[in-house]
Amino acid sequence: MTGERIQKALATAGVASRREIERMIEEGRITVNGQPATPGQRVEAKDRIRVDERSVQLQLEPERIRVLLYKKQVGELVTRDDPDGRKTVFRKLPKLDSGRWIAVGRLDINTSGLLLFTNNGELARRLTHPSFEVPRTYAVRVLGTVDDAVISRWKSGVVLEDGMARFERVEQGENEDGEGANQWYIVSVREGRNRLVRRLIESQDLQVSRLIRLSYGPLELGRGNKSGTAREATPQELAAVLAAVGMEEPERPQRPRRERRAEPSRTPDRHRRPDKRERQAIAERAERQGRGERPGRADKPARSDRSGRGDARSPASARPARARPAPTRNAPRDAGRGGKPARPR
Repeated sequence: MTGERIQKALATAGVASRREIERMIEEGRITVNGQPATPGQRVEAKDRIRVDERSVQLQLEPERIRVLLYKKQVGELVTRDDPDGRKTVFRKLPKLDSGRWIAVGRLDINTSGLLLFTNNGELARRLTHPSFEVPRTYAVRVLGTVDDAVISRWKSGVVLEDGMARFERVEQGENEDGEGANQWYIVSVREGRNRLVRRLIESQDLQVSRLIRLSYGPLELGRGNKSGTAREATPQELAAVLAAVGMEEPERPQRPRRERRAEPSRTPDRHRRPDKRERQAIAERAERQGRGERPGRADKPARSDRSGRGDARSPASARPARARPAPTRNAPRDAGRGGKPARPR
């Protein structure tokens, strides 16, 4: 079978992750050649694919994988459009030539910190899928008392409404207030369920007063980013995040470079050595100039006659002209068409 599965093809084109595309197919938002798409359907570059009535062109060549590190602010929404007109994280992202940016996971409106974007749907799927267990690290300020028993329960696992969950790591953070009511902790999880960090903390009758994501896999927020801005991942960071999920940068075929033809020079080459005929013509001109003669017709360029058959005076193309007697003053005029001489008066 030819073609590629529609989920993979659209994810590679940067439309969305495979899971999101499957949901869009079930909702009837994707059509192929005017017909509703089906899960697993194979498509080719020649097929007419529309997503939400918007035409999508499949990539004939693999697109270069790009990753953005965005520093989200509190109050920003991880959505493309908000009916209430609130700020979204997509408004300041750089434009892509093809496809669109995909947010890797989500952060709620009250959470700030590192948010990843990529133009590759397969990378977004692997970074968020629980089977790859990509760690996410957060700095959380907790209101309440956190003792060893609470930390032990967090690490061993807590039953939530959607199943068991736990922190991979819990460490005491730096606290500016000393032994105040709010204490900072560094925690890590390996799955991205909705509001998971907040729910784990609130399960122990504690409150989250602030939550910041510090890292996602091998990518760290750092201190170089301003709030509400994004930067491109370095080649080293991109290689690290691809290795973390078992991916490699697709090799893009190199197109053969066209060799430019050397255009003939419009100016004569003064350094070129003249051939035998040119040397002979130069010698003849020098000899005539030495005798004080003017240049002959042979030295002038040939003129073309009106018929375009070359120089009418040149010996190669000229025809022998009929000899006509020179007219005299008393010569009788020809009379009539017969050419007979007129009678003398």
